[in-house]
Amino acid sequence: MGKLTYDSTLTVDFDDRVLAHLQLVIGAKLRRGESFFFSWRDDQSVGDGRSSLWLHPTVPLYFKYAGGRPPAINRAWIDALMASANSPMGLHLVSEPSGSGNSGSGNSREQDA
Repeated sequence: MGKLTYDSTLTVDFDDRVLAHLQLVIGAKLRRGESFFFSWRDDQSVGDGRSSLWLHPTVPLYFKYAGGRPPAINRAWIDALMASANSPMGLHLVSEPSGSGNSGSGNSREQDA
């Protein structure tokens, strides 16, 4: 289980595979100087609600992976996440597209579209 830490004050757990895909999408948006919302469904252990975070290029962001090997990247999933990130609602953690050859994301929380 990896961790995304924002501004040294908020830490959220994500599966390493999910985290790797998020890093690519979030990194691309922030590299272009774009601010946006990132929303996800919380795990039951923290209330089973929904969280949303305003991401800004000047705020420190840290990705910590539990495993030593980078997971395989699913281009279709990157495209789906990027389409979400470019929408007025911002980035939502969407499910990995099935039949893409990289199934079984092993996510730690239910994803929403």
